Amino acid sequence: MSIIKMVLVVRMDIGMGQGKIASQCAHAAVECFTKARRGFLSYFTARAWLMMGQPKIVLKVQTEKEFLRLYETAQKSGLVTAAIRDAGRTQLKPGTITVLGIGPGATEKIDEITSHLRLL
Repeated sequence: MSIIKMVLVVRMDIGMGQGKIASQCAHAAVECFTKARRGFLSYFTARAWLMMGQPKIVLKVQTEKEFLRLYETAQKSGLVTAAIRDAGRTQLKPGTITVLGIGPGATEKIDEITSHLRLL
């Protein structure tokens, strides 16, 4: 069995504070897990991820363009994805895309898409 993980990709070009980043990452993790539990095959991946301690890696991108390219690539590869849009109640304008969740999924498959990114 391969290692299962989730990656959270944070946009750095929108000036979120640390607390906002943490909150948006939490939204992405919950949304990805919820989506994974709904799918037939991803359900078993989600259960394995839970049993492995729910590994999550937080990475960063510098632009919305790079963010959207990753999102599209992850979707095309069949991975569970969640692009989080802020409600606009605090720091950001409503609808601002903040964090991309990818997974839970096989580490090898996720790394094909995200291994070039730097840790937050």
